[in-house]
Amino acid sequence: GMKAMHVRVYDSQRQTALAAASLFAAKILSKPDAVLGLATGSTPVDTYKLLIKWHKDGMLDFSRCRSFNLDEYVGLTPGHPCSYRRFMDEELFSHINMKETSVPLGSAPDLQAETQRYDAMIEQAGGIDIQLLGLGQNGHIGFNEPDRSFSYGTQVVTLTKNTIKANRRFFGSEEDVPRQAISLGIGGIMKARQIVLIAYGVSKAQAVREMVKGPVDPVCPASVLQLHHDAVILLDAQAASLL
Repeated sequence: GMKAMHVRVYDSQRQTALAAASLFAAKILSKPDAVLGLATGSTPVDTYKLLIKWHKDGMLDFSRCRSFNLDEYVGLTPGHPCSYRRFMDEELFSHINMKETSVPLGSAPDLQAETQRYDAMIEQAGGIDIQLLGLGQNGHIGFNEPDRSFSYGTQVVTLTKNTIKANRRFFGSEEDVPRQAISLGIGGIMKARQIVLIAYGVSKAQAVREMVKGPVDPVCPASVLQLHHDAVILLDAQAASLL
């Protein structure tokens, strides 16, 4: 079909989050058993707050939805204060009524088996209906770092210095940041029926430009979204400043 990257620019972070939350709400209202692809990090928090509010207001029922998160740090147990499972519990899951939520198990004894298990679970759930993404300063999506080729399945990735530095703020020190993560691959992300990517702030402007205007190149992993049939890119004015 038609490939289309829909870019929307808003004045503020709040409006951008409102647009993202609205797309998720619309999906859940039209398909109550939707499979949601979720992301961690500071970017989606405002969107999750809105989804929580609408749930508490009686507008959104997550009871038949399932969710799959993009990634998790290798070596952290689900209960670790810095794990992505813990983050999701605190920022979203403990406030809504979704019964089935999946995050890759970073503490799995056999990581290869875990990546295969995760892909199989998504497949069994019927695939992801709507996938939320943030954007790394180096153009990464999930934990898929710049590379010579696009990855396909869920995989164990080694984090770049950039990413370790960016995530240091969540840990005691840079030494405490895990060096690896399990992440849905680019192929897994591209299988989602709809993609919603949010980027805020001037620090993301260069990555946004490369994602939207640059060649499709694994050096900027997010550029692959140019090939998706339904990718909505939601930006605040600062993140869009180089477009």
